[in-house]
Amino acid sequence: MWLLRLLEYCLGRLLYRRRGYDSDLFFNTIPFGNLKPTLRLESPECGPAGARLTNDHSAFGAGRIPHFTWPAAPPSVKEYLFLAEDPDAPLGHANVHGIYLGIPPTTTSLGPVDLEVVRVENGVKVLKNGWTVGQNRRGWVYIPARPPRGHGPHRYFFVLVGLGEKLDLGRMDKVPTKGEVVREIEGKVVAWGVWEGTYESTF
Repeated sequence: MWLLRLLEYCLGRLLYRRRGYDSDLFFNTIPFGNLKPTLRLESPECGPAGARLTNDHSAFGAGRIPHFTWPAAPPSVKEYLFLAEDPDAPLGHANVHGIYLGIPPTTTSLGPVDLEVVRVENGVKVLKNGWTVGQNRRGWVYIPARPPRGHGPHRYFFVLVGLGEKLDLGRMDKVPTKGEVVREIEGKVVAWGVWEGTYESTF
């Protein structure tokens, strides 16, 4: 176990400069244009933006998503979507941790209970609240923070997007990719907000 940690740490140091793929972040794609963030997304359990995620929010603990809250939707928002990603993963692009679509405009929070799976139908994870789960590289509902040891702190961006009209999920794969979502929200983004957390895997 110690030797594996050492090997991981050495590899993490070797790949340290492979990070900072901010240009690939969801909110830096074309549909957002020059629209500034106006939705106040907060994480009461973690603290202000830039706070460190706890071990419970990492793969070393419970692996749960932080709990988030936001004010009631403005009239222009007909639907929300939520996306989490890490631009510091040494993959050459931002690593998607979770995508959730079809969130009603009356929703004002998101947490672990919202991501509970009630059943799987033809490879599609059905959440108890009816939200649609998008694709990440592991095929999980949510990938918890787990930077390589030795790679330094990673930033995790949790993005809430208000849409001016509901998405037609039939135009996307049954487990939508980030690319498909970017394509389908063009011309529909009316508001958005972001909360940033950090996490570092220690030796």
